Amino acid sequence: MDLSLEFTPDLIVAFLTLFILEIVLGVDNVVFISILASKLPVEQQAKARNLGLSLAMIIRIGLLFAAAWIITLTTDLFELFGMGFSGRDLILILGGLFLVYKAVTEIHEKLEGAESHGSGHVATATFGAVLVQILLLDIVFSFDSVITAVGMVDNLLVIIVAVVLSFGIMLFSSKYIFAFVNRHPTVKMLALAFLVLIGAFLIADGFEVHVDKALIYGPMAFAVAVETLNLIYRRRQARRTGKEIEPVHLRHAYTKADDRDAVAAATSTAPTAGAVTLSRKPVSGERSSDHATGLG
Repeated sequence: MDLSLEFTPDLIVAFLTLFILEIVLGVDNVVFISILASKLPVEQQAKARNLGLSLAMIIRIGLLFAAAWIITLTTDLFELFGMGFSGRDLILILGGLFLVYKAVTEIHEKLEGAESHGSGHVATATFGAVLVQILLLDIVFSFDSVITAVGMVDNLLVIIVAVVLSFGIMLFSSKYIFAFVNRHPTVKMLALAFLVLIGAFLIADGFEVHVDKALIYGPMAFAVAVETLNLIYRRRQARRTGKEIEPVHLRHAYTKADDRDAVAAATSTAPTAGAVTLSRKPVSGERSSDHATGLG
């Protein structure tokens, strides 16, 4: 994987696409960490959340360099039906299958899955148990993030900058990003659809069927443009009629903890609201309502 940097239109488009995709898909990671932290006593919540977010960044960077090494494994390990498979091919195929599975499962859970509002044992969670759950969650989301990045861009430096920069922005603005995605769940669905496309591309590449990446960026750019026009039209229509159309509320199934504190921390503008970013404030704070809208 290349570490040199040469600015080309394709590279710039790839960077911007990856950057936006990482932000939209990664905001769940930040909020889910807060949901797990909210299971702890108030005085431990900020420590657990900040440690979890820091670990998420370290794991992402570590997996990026591991992925860069894995991609260099081009020597065939075995042959099947006359086709040789290297370590790189297996990683791309398994990674592509993982992305397709995760995206389709996520779409199902967010649209048709059962709401998860906790089991009534929030106060019994220990710091160590919650930290282990956060670590496992970080690994799943980081693998997702890194495989997506590797499937879109060949330049390691571009991948590192896009992933680290997007996650850094999420740390300090996830409250606003989450609020936007929560108001416009079609943005989340679009990002998950992109994951299916990238996963299919990785599987094809693993079988040495090389697809021009312009065939990925083109549909993505067109879809983003269409969705942008839809959001603009909807905003103008709401302003003209004076009525705001209520979007569907997406669900989540990553934890069994009550998500209302974390959702309130991510969407409330009250000064006493909790925090979902790097902060000394606990997750628990003032709720705007007792209704959990579901994660966007």
